[in-house]
Amino acid sequence: MKTAIVHYWLVSMRGGEKMLEALLELFPEADVYTHVYDKQNISETINSHNIYTSYINKLPFAKKLYQKYLPLMPGALLDFDLSAYDLVISSEAGPAKGVVVNPDARHICYCHSPMRYIWDQYFAYGADASFLTRAFLRLFTPRLRVWDVTSSNLVDLFLTNSTYCASRIKRFYRRDASVVFGPVDIDRYTSSPRDVQDFYLYFGQLVSNKRPDVAIEACVMLGKKLVVAGGGNVDFYKKKYKKHKNIQFLGRVEDSAIKKLYSEARALLFPGVEDMGVIPVEAAAAGCPVIAYRKGGVMDTVKENRTGVFFDEQTPASLSKAVLHFETIEGQFSNRFFFNAHVRQFSREMFKQRVKKALSL
Repeated sequence: MKTAIVHYWLVSMRGGEKMLEALLELFPEADVYTHVYDKQNISETINSHNIYTSYINKLPFAKKLYQKYLPLMPGALLDFDLSAYDLVISSEAGPAKGVVVNPDARHICYCHSPMRYIWDQYFAYGADASFLTRAFLRLFTPRLRVWDVTSSNLVDLFLTNSTYCASRIKRFYRRDASVVFGPVDIDRYTSSPRDVQDFYLYFGQLVSNKRPDVAIEACVMLGKKLVVAGGGNVDFYKKKYKKHKNIQFLGRVEDSAIKKLYSEARALLFPGVEDMGVIPVEAAAAGCPVIAYRKGGVMDTVKENRTGVFFDEQTPASLSKAVLHFETIEGQFSNRFFFNAHVRQFSREMFKQRVKKALSL
């Protein structure tokens, strides 16, 4: 089959781009179409393919301000002539699935998430945005929602990364989706020996919708040491909690540093809601238990009382209670067999096997 993969944008190597790499291993002759392409920040695996861009790529500062051009992207998909392809796979978290394909072709959409900033997290994204961005969202969101629902009818089969995302696809698009967990580089962490130290870990962007405040406030209440790693509004949180010596901010960290943090932390605190969430899988691969808010992708990625525990309200008090409960049963999380067996289903090879099965290849 002649195959095209349409990916929303290629400006960094995050979870969506790692998945694209795995798809390209399955379809080594595939061509790639995207709105914006920054070659310097993309892996050689992807760069080795033919990559075609929409006119968005030529707009001023597109590689940095690509999200500002979001309202133009549905129309820009018409730049892509896909009439020669037998199979089209759209990789959707921004506009990608609205492409026009040959009537005889098959269109598969791997939906990482219905666009959160126009649906269920509209207000959460607005909370961190400037006045102009909020006005921008208010103006264009109704039109983008109409396009998003309408374009879902162009898809023959939806795949997605979690049961949580599948339920949201059903809610917004009235379409069923097959769950194919996104690929995680678990082998990087499964060989890490555990050397547990007396601290908890928060790892992720410091932005309001990921709720780092819940993890920080819980550790302030309990007097527990918390190491906070990740970018975002680091200066804001450092200033707010500077008098609390048990809260340590590292800012952005290298992969080698986070691997060490996973191996040493008593547990990862995960108070946000993610579509799948790579971080809890990485932590589990390193044998690090996860204390997570009981909602979102963690319902797939965390095995209760085997690789972690849950808390039921997105509040510091509820998380504090879960931390104290975890400490009473901490010893039962020392068996790496449970962790290794659980995370195998999120491996790169398992992802490729499940895609092949879903596509009947």
